[in-house]
Amino acid sequence: QVMDLGLTPYAEVLARQQELVRLRLLGAVPDTLILVEHPPVVTLGRAKRRANLMLDPDEIRRHGVEFFEITRGGDVTYHAPGQLVGYPIFDLRQHGRDVLLFCRGMEAALIETLADFGAAAQAIPGKAGVWVGARKIASLGISVRRWVTFHGFALNVTVDLSGFEVIRPCGEDPGVMTSMA
Repeated sequence: QVMDLGLTPYAEVLARQQELVRLRLLGAVPDTLILVEHPPVVTLGRAKRRANLMLDPDEIRRHGVEFFEITRGGDVTYHAPGQLVGYPIFDLRQHGRDVLLFCRGMEAALIETLADFGAAAQAIPGKAGVWVGARKIASLGISVRRWVTFHGFALNVTVDLSGFEVIRPCGEDPGVMTSMA
């Protein structure tokens, strides 16, 4: 099933993901893809490389951007309106029990989608996400709880790229980010 939540605060969607993971583990809901945009928010994943924050969390909040430390893989990410965020709550016991293959499948789906819009995107070995030339257009980072995925991808559609200036996205210079626009 697909849930389109429109513009919804990060904390609310995180709670929804956690509940869906619980229900998916019980077999009470099917595989679900949440599609959403968030008000400005920075999330710091399990890698927790604080050196990739250009500002400390309190300063980020003073700029009107929420800040969360979370359990997904990866480093630091910025979300804002104009970015399509997808959270797949999928039971990998029914999809081959291969986390890397699942992530590569998300990359491939994003690459195919971008091709439909005339953008020649690619995955770059050793770098997470999807790239158009030397510019990053989509980020990926998931968590898995007892073979059920959560967290997911963020595709920059029309997002204001200046928002990335509060972080070094996945250790990259903020200027590396691009969007479909």
